Amino acid sequence: MRVRWLAAIGCLLGVSALAAAGCGGDDNGGGGGASTPSKNVTVYSSLPLQGASRPQSLDVIKGEKLALKERNGKGGQCTVAFKSLDDSTAQAGTWDPGQTSSNARRVSQDKDSIALLGEFNSGASAISIPITNEAQILQISPSNTALELTKDPGPSGKGAPGKYYPKGPDSRNYARVVPADHIQGAAQADWMKEKGVKKLYILNDRQVYGAGVAKTTGDAAKRQGIQVVGTDGIDPKAPNYRSLAAKIKGTGADAMFFGGIVDNNAVQLYKDVGAALPNATLWGPDGVATTTFVKPLPAAEAKRTFITVATINPKDYGQKGQKFFSDFKAAYGGKTPEPYAIYGFEAMDLTLDAMDRAGDGCNDRKKVIDEVFSTKNKQGVTGTYDVDKDGDVTLHQFGRHIIVKGELSPIKTVEVTKDSNGKSLK
Repeated sequence: MRVRWLAAIGCLLGVSALAAAGCGGDDNGGGGGASTPSKNVTVYSSLPLQGASRPQSLDVIKGEKLALKERNGKGGQCTVAFKSLDDSTAQAGTWDPGQTSSNARRVSQDKDSIALLGEFNSGASAISIPITNEAQILQISPSNTALELTKDPGPSGKGAPGKYYPKGPDSRNYARVVPADHIQGAAQADWMKEKGVKKLYILNDRQVYGAGVAKTTGDAAKRQGIQVVGTDGIDPKAPNYRSLAAKIKGTGADAMFFGGIVDNNAVQLYKDVGAALPNATLWGPDGVATTTFVKPLPAAEAKRTFITVATINPKDYGQKGQKFFSDFKAAYGGKTPEPYAIYGFEAMDLTLDAMDRAGDGCNDRKKVIDEVFSTKNKQGVTGTYDVDKDGDVTLHQFGRHIIVKGELSPIKTVEVTKDSNGKSLK
């Protein structure tokens, strides 16, 4: 699903929140990058709280709240309130373009807002970023990995990333705390090569994230000498994928990769492809690294499904990361957090850290944005990192996960040294 299609849908629906994102409006969202009126500010979260992503999103919010509590509800001299918004709808069962833009507009029009933590899905951020950019409000995603949100993805990008920042190249307001898909794609391909994959069939769910991670994985696979024997976009609403599975079988593929999210019929897809290719390995990115994917997956498919996610093996985190896991379990009844909970914590902590460094300007939207982009050597729960000029963190680790008894199980942490195009990350 391309960004321009989503924007067009918003325009057809008359969703005013998309005006700044491509419907021709000139509303600046009431923000303009000025200071909020007081030292009482609000950090918003926008995540899908309905559908298959709900368990993951709830734990991200718990992580965000934990970070705010750890800093006693303060960012510098400012007292910080937290408000959680839902970017999904019951009808869609996943994130929704209209709801996403409505959330972004609400944040932009709130005189006390200082930051938006979201979205969970890259396609949703493709809609909300232009709106928060017009208002010059900080936006930090705990989970987006689509390369085009921050960097030029190549010819397929068609104007990215510039099209997401209508106020111009010097107005960047968006950052993320997870490595992007040029790193994840390489992590996938490195693992595939180790597992002996020869012929790979690549599928995606036609969304910004899914299409992006499918491309970077394909590029990296070819660089590793793996033959990509076919690519397809799936219909997320299809009752089954048996005909597609038969097509894949006909190519002689010994592996399938799906670039997409659990909400887009991922379980059914893996069931059907797995049944048609009983000896093939099945591969997935962080979009399926959730209990709502791994629990219902049949054992025959689960035992040969391999998943990468930026969350690494808990034992490989440093002292702050270890403290996060113990604090999370203590605060939430001993529950092991979903993979992206730790990034929810870090997204909030980076925001509050920037407010601390802004000093008396903790309520000044532009100053807080500038402090995020000047982040150097931050010792966070996910590791020590800088934020580069594009809003990306300088972390290159990915976790390899398998499925054991219906649970996502980390087996190894890898340091990715070259991206999907073979460029050194050192």
